[in-house]
Amino acid sequence: MSTPKSITIVGGGLAGLTLGIGLRQRGVPVTLWEAGGYPRHRVCGEFISGQGFAVLERLGLLARFEQAGAICARTTMFVRGTNRSPVRTLAPPALCLSRYKMDALLAETFQQLGGWLRMNSRWTSDNCGEGIVCAAGRRAQSVENDARWFGIKAHVCRSCPVNLEADLEMHLSPNGYVGVSRINDNVINVCGLFRARPGHRRPESKLEWLRGEAGSLLRERLAPAKFEPESFCSIAGLSLNPQRAASLPECCIGDALTLTPPVTGNGMSMALESAELAVEPLAAYSRGRWSWPQARRQIALRCDAAFARRLGWARLLQWLMISPAFQGRLGSVLLRSEWLWKLMFARTR
Repeated sequence: MSTPKSITIVGGGLAGLTLGIGLRQRGVPVTLWEAGGYPRHRVCGEFISGQGFAVLERLGLLARFEQAGAICARTTMFVRGTNRSPVRTLAPPALCLSRYKMDALLAETFQQLGGWLRMNSRWTSDNCGEGIVCAAGRRAQSVENDARWFGIKAHVCRSCPVNLEADLEMHLSPNGYVGVSRINDNVINVCGLFRARPGHRRPESKLEWLRGEAGSLLRERLAPAKFEPESFCSIAGLSLNPQRAASLPECCIGDALTLTPPVTGNGMSMALESAELAVEPLAAYSRGRWSWPQARRQIALRCDAAFARRLGWARLLQWLMISPAFQGRLGSVLLRSEWLWKLMFARTR
């Protein structure tokens, strides 16, 4: 039997590490390049909702997440101005664990399986050709429809309890939204996506964006909160335009492929799913059963089939949630609509 070909993964985030673990479980040689180190904080809602839960189970990672302190989020609520939805049940529940712990756990698992992890090593080559998978984060875009999207995340100090009505609360505004959720170790994660538009006044600091608008329920929730300085992180130039894998010249997974609007709560799941979808085609290439173009095309077809419709619904949902039409009586009706909730929840997963 010939020696398996090695796979190079560029980017050691959720998708890259999960792919590396899946390949090592099949005996494929893997080198993973990561520009940073572990552990570290990332802009992230820090909960896995939808099919990603099953991916962890199939890869044998769910028990390790639970041992690391992951908890389940079972309820959610959406708020816009003075309007709010009922507290609804998440079925299945979401799995909540900080990226600070999660990525370090995945990196350790990858190395225990014999993967070669090159931390604090940036991939500098322009070549992302044969045998190379790009998992190096989002596609940057400075301006989209005259607005610049950016994300902010911070944890609330454990000494400052935040009273939540649901395990996950999504607070909407005309300029974006903020998710507030319980995660491991009695920590509250506050993560927001915002758009900065020319001529619009901005808060004095990025952390003020997370606290919400004056008079809002979010502002009331976080009034006594103090953020952990070391947990603060931000990211700018986010592109939320759906991207098809088949249109890309490289083999891409995770956010390097496409970024779903965070309001869906499905971004981490899609990273896990895209990694799992890539495992078997890459293993077939490694063992000489498929050529690289065959493997890359199969990965693209699998990802597009899994995500294309989901991304379309996600874009519609985000537009609806931050649209001026969502204010007032119409917004109240839509937030309370059980039919709309079930439709959007199902379609964005």
